[in-house]
Amino acid sequence: MSGHSKWASIKHKKGALDAKRGKIFTKLIKEISVAARLGGGDPDGNPRLRTAILAAKADNMPKDNIDRAIKKGTGELEGVNYEEVIYEGYGTAGVAVILSVLTDNKNRTVAEIRSIFGKNGGNLGEAGCVSWMFHKKGQILVDLKTVDEDKLMTIVLDAGAEDMQTSEGEFEVITTPENFEKVKKAIDDNKIPATFAEVTMVPQSYIKLTGHKAQQMLHLMEVLEDHDDVQKVYANFDIPEEELAKVT
Repeated sequence: MSGHSKWASIKHKKGALDAKRGKIFTKLIKEISVAARLGGGDPDGNPRLRTAILAAKADNMPKDNIDRAIKKGTGELEGVNYEEVIYEGYGTAGVAVILSVLTDNKNRTVAEIRSIFGKNGGNLGEAGCVSWMFHKKGQILVDLKTVDEDKLMTIVLDAGAEDMQTSEGEFEVITTPENFEKVKKAIDDNKIPATFAEVTMVPQSYIKLTGHKAQQMLHLMEVLEDHDDVQKVYANFDIPEEELAKVT
């Protein structure tokens, strides 16, 4: 594969976090509020807010929840003032991990994140220790069974995608962050369902894990994702399909 956030595919296949709807909504509300606070409440003029709203709608968040989150961000309603923080560290076998965090208490959050790493075979690192291994890209995954390859490739390249590859039962479309919305809209307009779509951090290389190390890394990722302040987790590990079937 050309290189993407393989954790996104693994998480989708495991389905372990999909059921935690309330926690997902809480994280989406945080992101919408912060986006509105930083860039204003009009999604037409605020790309980050527009992306956050699209993500919320994809998870079937009610419109009233979205509107309240925007108003909390713009100050029309009382809300918590969250601070954005990026943490970097290492997981099992030196896997690079990046966390995107929104918190109202940095001291509490960093202590809890450090503890999670330490209990799961990793360690929290310094700022910049692993971010150089990743590129920010738009990533869209489409099930192979839902569309003809040539048709999808024509649609996404015409809309401005950088690349499209095939692997493990999925088409992977890669875009620049700027072209992500345009490419996603082209896919939607053609009524092609995407299994995953977001602007993410794409690793330049991967560390392949098997056996106990694969189990340990998956557990670390799940515990980090489950933390209330953690919005996104990115990592450069890969677990082969047959190995994933064993550990899940």
